[in-house]
Amino acid sequence: MVQATALVRNENGIGAALGILKQQFGERFHTGASIREQHAHTTTWIANQPPDGVVFAQSTQEVAEVVKICAAHRVPIIPFGTGTSLEGHVNAPAGGISIDVSQMNKVLEVNAGDLDCRVQPGVTRMALNTHLRDQGLFFPIDPGADASIGGMAATRASGTNAVRYGTMKDNVLSLEVVMANGEIIRTASRARKSSAGYDLTRLMVGSEGTLGIITEVTLRLQGIPEAISAASCSFPSVGAACETVMAVIQYGLPVARIELLDALVVKAVNSYSKLSLPETPLLLLEFHGSDAGVAEQAETFGALASEFGGTGYAATTSVEERTKLWQARHDAYWAMLALRPGSKAVATDVCVPISKLAEAVVASNEKAAELNLIAPVVGHAGDGNFHASLLIDMEDAAEVARAEEFVSWLNDRAIALGGTCTGEHGIGQGKRPYLIKELGGAVEVMSAIKRALDPDDIMNPGKILP
Repeated sequence: MVQATALVRNENGIGAALGILKQQFGERFHTGASIREQHAHTTTWIANQPPDGVVFAQSTQEVAEVVKICAAHRVPIIPFGTGTSLEGHVNAPAGGISIDVSQMNKVLEVNAGDLDCRVQPGVTRMALNTHLRDQGLFFPIDPGADASIGGMAATRASGTNAVRYGTMKDNVLSLEVVMANGEIIRTASRARKSSAGYDLTRLMVGSEGTLGIITEVTLRLQGIPEAISAASCSFPSVGAACETVMAVIQYGLPVARIELLDALVVKAVNSYSKLSLPETPLLLLEFHGSDAGVAEQAETFGALASEFGGTGYAATTSVEERTKLWQARHDAYWAMLALRPGSKAVATDVCVPISKLAEAVVASNEKAAELNLIAPVVGHAGDGNFHASLLIDMEDAAEVARAEEFVSWLNDRAIALGGTCTGEHGIGQGKRPYLIKELGGAVEVMSAIKRALDPDDIMNPGKILP
């Protein structure tokens, strides 16, 4: 288990806040060990650092009241949605109070004519799309996990559809946020563009709870496409697959998704999802548009892929076949675990310019082999983002050390290629050492903003900034 940084605890303040919150929230305030551990990190190798108490808030006003109590006693506050983040975002390194917003799960307003909606932060992406389906609309950001919308905004989530529809920063129009002093602000209107002052919406999107707590999100929506086609194509090497991706982007083909699976991942999903794909590097794609447009896109991709040795290309508009293919992709995490039963899967992500993707993925495979590690790669190849999932025996200290060496090397390599240490996981605790390497003096500007908005450092302390 990788140790997380510990911060100094404010024992007196925490004790005082616990007493007040217990009296005020009754059965919706919990201090039991198991529920506190559930609200710290469990999805990575960073050590679990539980809060001292958990409040299940049901309204913006309740969130603001908790923040005011904690601010008065200088007690840390850690927002919690579904807990699916991967870099220690929900840990409590100085103790404090976790504010669970899962009960704030209402779709407050849908404006079909304007293609937008307003939701509470605890609404999950799957619940939102179920709600929208009857109106012919959908929310396109799909990070894989059924994450909460508030958490997706806080971590600037991305996922399989980003190549066409962008990331959370492109799809959030406005936020309601509770600031560190308990004040409630709205960052923007529903207008599609604005020149009114600083862009506070994008400041808060990706701030990981360190500047405020998101209590409402206004989202941009899309119409459900007339036609959708899914496709798969095998390649002789990872390099050939990545070169195809670069050609697709340069050609301007409007793919909705284009995912890379290396040979190890294909082997895993074949076994787990009962598929029979060739066990070589694979691209999974999806095309959105009219019937004629989708057919043309699929044909054009087939022609491009053949130039790089693509084989076994097949496209389908069958809902059943599309669902089976993409469910296999989303189940890749569980499938990869079966490659080494009893291991822990530790996923790390980086993002590089498209022209550097082949170089980065090939180097990742070679480095893993050099360190005698199993590190299958999946990637949102259309935007240069990929994940190496290390399958580790956590009882083997030498292997854990090699895994840490690999993660450090991969982050440094991505930065050296003009990329970033994280395309979508966020910084949290796990990526903090690489942020200053990537952005240099810009980190001090971030620190200045943090000091101005949260002078007592109570909003999710120990995350992002050194």
